Amino acid sequence: MRAIKYRELKKMYDLSGPQKTVGHLQEALEKGDLRPEDFSLREIAEVTLGGDRVRQFDPRAGGAGLLEAGEGVDVTAFSNITGQVVQSKILEAYEHEAFVTSKLVDAVPTRLDGEKIPGVGRISDEVAEVPPGMPYPNLGFGEDYIETPQTTKRGFIVPVTKESIFFDRTHLVLQRAAEVGEILGLNKEKRLIDLVIGVTNNYKWKGSDYNTYSSTGTGAAPDGDWVNEMTDELVDWTDVDAAEQLFADILDPNTGEPVLVKATTVLVMPAYRHAAHRVFNAAEITYTEAGAPTQTTAANPLGNYRVVESRLAYRRIVASGEAAADAKKWWFVGDFKKAFAYMENWPITVTLSPPNSEAEFNQDIVVRFKASERGAAAVINPRYIVKSTGAGAGSGA
Repeated sequence: MRAIKYRELKKMYDLSGPQKTVGHLQEALEKGDLRPEDFSLREIAEVTLGGDRVRQFDPRAGGAGLLEAGEGVDVTAFSNITGQVVQSKILEAYEHEAFVTSKLVDAVPTRLDGEKIPGVGRISDEVAEVPPGMPYPNLGFGEDYIETPQTTKRGFIVPVTKESIFFDRTHLVLQRAAEVGEILGLNKEKRLIDLVIGVTNNYKWKGSDYNTYSSTGTGAAPDGDWVNEMTDELVDWTDVDAAEQLFADILDPNTGEPVLVKATTVLVMPAYRHAAHRVFNAAEITYTEAGAPTQTTAANPLGNYRVVESRLAYRRIVASGEAAADAKKWWFVGDFKKAFAYMENWPITVTLSPPNSEAEFNQDIVVRFKASERGAAAVINPRYIVKSTGAGAGSGA
């Protein structure tokens, strides 16, 4: 634990103002120069409110014990400094390393509660030749749009009581802050996972609802259907090649041309973590064609993929009703950022309660920190993702 020089912190607050001081704390916490656990609620209170005022939290001292605004008492300084510490802990838990899927997709800012996102239908590349001196033809736009689901708000309140300051229960307040961040982050992660694995299907294109994954479509324009589900177990490079062949057959519904997708990421279950790294990171492969008398050795063609694993995805597949032995074989490959998004009205945000609130008098709650976020997981274009349930034998080499 690092020693915090609280009086110097208070001096900076008085001289530089709250914005610069809180910004300085935020930067130190983000860099890891300071940790939330390095701080003490009681010592922050003693410096910003005065030791006499903190001692009055003890009813035996005969004081009111709460943070009334009075001479020499800076309630705002205590709230702002403590708020930065609590916020840092909430964000740390919200961005837990286990929340893999949340890091694979982009958060798209939106001011709407579900929206209709227009797209410009691509035209064929058979553009008419423009003779010298002649005007260019006008380009018409075809109607192409998706509709995203309504967003939802989630949040919790972290209270700081008189007792937590007097008895210096900083660890308890930070523990509650971590729980808030973890619960909100976990909820977002589970909603995104359910979308990725196909438990939730909210792709709505041109007014019609579709499942994210299909194993029966033709992939042909202009119907716009696609085949992006297979049963190959991830055994070697040929199984990845089978997924790439599905991508090659998926056509843009407006032009009839192949969808320009570059698969960049592979999501596997924990049981196949080492198998996946062996498949994608092997220095070379050996291939024997059926009936051929010789073997061919070549460099591994799969060097451009990023492999990630998710314990939470595995548990969500099992929770959907899949047998554990089968769920561990599931894997996904594609461009997750183009296939999915988190439509975000606002990111996780921490706000402070005003001083001298009713909760302060009724419940001895000195200050409260409210953490909330609002958004919705959405399928943007399922043509950029392939799912394999591993139910087949795997093609092998």
